[in-house]
Amino acid sequence: MAHDRYISPFSTRYASDEMQYTFSDDNKFRTWRRLWIALAKAEQKQGLDITDEQIAELEAHKDDINYEEATAREKLVRHDVMSHVYAYGLQCPKAKGIIHLGATSCYVGDNTDVIIMREGLQLVRKKLIGVLANLADFAEQYKDMPCLAYTHCQPAQLTTVGKRATLWMNELLYDLDEIDYRIKNLKLLGSKGTTGTQASFMELFDGDTDKVKELERLICEEMDFDGVVPVSGQTYSRKVDAQILATLAGIAESASKFSTDLRILQNFKEMEEPFEKNQIGSSAMAYKRNPMRSERICSLSRYLMADAMNAPMTAGTQWFERTLDDSANKRISVAEGFLAVDSILNILLNITQGLVVYPKVVTQRVMKELPFMATENIMMQAVKKGGDRQELHERLRQHSQAAARVVKEEGGENDLIDRVCADPLFNLTREEILAEMQPIAFVGRAPQQVTEFLRDCVKPILDANREVLGEGAELKV
Repeated sequence: MAHDRYISPFSTRYASDEMQYTFSDDNKFRTWRRLWIALAKAEQKQGLDITDEQIAELEAHKDDINYEEATAREKLVRHDVMSHVYAYGLQCPKAKGIIHLGATSCYVGDNTDVIIMREGLQLVRKKLIGVLANLADFAEQYKDMPCLAYTHCQPAQLTTVGKRATLWMNELLYDLDEIDYRIKNLKLLGSKGTTGTQASFMELFDGDTDKVKELERLICEEMDFDGVVPVSGQTYSRKVDAQILATLAGIAESASKFSTDLRILQNFKEMEEPFEKNQIGSSAMAYKRNPMRSERICSLSRYLMADAMNAPMTAGTQWFERTLDDSANKRISVAEGFLAVDSILNILLNITQGLVVYPKVVTQRVMKELPFMATENIMMQAVKKGGDRQELHERLRQHSQAAARVVKEEGGENDLIDRVCADPLFNLTREEILAEMQPIAFVGRAPQQVTEFLRDCVKPILDANREVLGEGAELKV
């Protein structure tokens, strides 16, 4: 690796080899050649004078890209597609004259972009399902463990550790729906020509519109797509890029929410991300266990959500049938959007397969707040023993405020229960009061909600995608 020039951290630190290959030059230019082969085959089937020998020559060199010749040619002609047409022709002298026949640059450029984005979405989908599987196991394990819920980041009515995990999962399910929709609805540009009218192909086939339409169908079949966009200028609508990047940004939103929650819970010492045996938390403070993986997710998510704005701004400023001010932006923003979401999912896979819960801390924090939450139950018990509801409510308000002052101003323990026990107005024993303070009694239907959510929403997806489960991630740093 060169150390005297900028190299993207996505390449060196964050993104997987799979996703890096997806957006590599090799994959791009090999796909160009597959498209040129598909075009030649389709044109041959529609009666053009293209021989089996020419197609065989093209296929023989579809993967061995002669980069040096292409690069040298581009310096001369300042056109990447024509440079690669030239380079391919050097390897295929018999087929040189029929490469790119009737096509414009966007035939290979735009169709390849669609193919590569689909490949990227399929990889994202696989990793997203892996994260869901990890969280499903976690939610099932901790569905019955009461913990503090938080509204306004202040202690609120109890939930369970597993129920909170379903909230993270539910957002990821929204993302999976979006991914599936995008994959299902992606269409090739096809062979639309310079302004989308297919005029060059009408010329090739002597005005036979059926042959021109069949040409596109054959190309789709060869590239494993079920159709092309119905109309276009020279390019497919850049709204497609905007929609796909928005979908990736949606995953970033979900991941950032999860990671922010985990960072706060780690501060509370209720939960932690995995911390490896030899990991250093701080260069100065040796005792620290910093949530650096969650912080990295938040950081990369912020980048992706900002990056996604490139695509709609590009889509909204396209002129008529074609302008080239999309190209430089899109080749960076789309690729880095996929590399970013891949990096985020790698870390999510790593974290979710090793989440740590500290049950005693969780319970301790519950019990510190539970007396306040149990006041209504205590009041009802006292009413059953003949107490006046209004008088009891007022007395509980006074005791609660006094107990809160002890906690906040004196740094003492919550003594609300002691105060109620000592108050004859309530006429309750300590045992009777403590019986109303079992944490599980304050979680509502949280355990059942976890069971129902996993059964009805998650398990069908996992069952249908068993072949992609088992996805893990070993982080580079």
